[in-house]
Amino acid sequence: MSARGHAFGIDIGGSGVKGAAVDLATGALVHERIKILTPHPSTPRAVADAVTELVAKAGWDGPVGITLPSVVLEGVAQTAANIDKAWIGTDARALFSEALDGRTVTVLNDADAAGLAEDRYGAAKEFEGMVLLLTFGTGIGSALLFHGTLVPNTELGHLEIGGMETEHRAAASIKDRDGLTYEQWAAQVSIVLAGLENLFWPKVFVAGGGISRDAEQWIPLLTNRTPVIPARLENTAGIVGAAMAIDAGIAP
Repeated sequence: MSARGHAFGIDIGGSGVKGAAVDLATGALVHERIKILTPHPSTPRAVADAVTELVAKAGWDGPVGITLPSVVLEGVAQTAANIDKAWIGTDARALFSEALDGRTVTVLNDADAAGLAEDRYGAAKEFEGMVLLLTFGTGIGSALLFHGTLVPNTELGHLEIGGMETEHRAAASIKDRDGLTYEQWAAQVSIVLAGLENLFWPKVFVAGGGISRDAEQWIPLLTNRTPVIPARLENTAGIVGAAMAIDAGIAP
């Protein structure tokens, strides 16, 4: 079902493996996204089987872009967040290519994929220059782009700001764990953003993760200087970014 101007993206998370063909002219999904529950345990082979099932359901016969919640270097997973630790050291690109009968596969970090999508089609598409996406969830994921070019695997959630790792200070899970009000949590997010903007001087921060849906309750409370806007693509961003990566031949 491969078609000119379309590419196929798959977003692998702790709960679901989601995929669809994407119209690269608009960033829209060509068809309803297909979702398969992430197998438990989420070992490399089990997840590869789920990816094969999903691609078969879609009837897609071309290259495939895939996200992992991992740092990915030359196709090899270096970390594993919310998936089985057996992924660490796995050549994910080779594994998925073999599972898909040798077709071309690109594998990249899930936050990096979301950043690509938001930069081209979503919240940051009107901004030129440096764009920094942060996903606020259990931890903090990050994607740094300059004029649309991705700097992969930034992992800024582990950067120490004010004597504390950023995700230990301002992940959405910290708000829930400590029962913080939006005002209290936004004060911690502001510390993180001020530290990051002094390092990178982005034109805009894009705030992703589930808590971005409540953006009106906390973004106006932030005190850093750089504009902060909520992500727009929500649960399609990973799929769209993965499709962009395979189209562009991005291979971190």
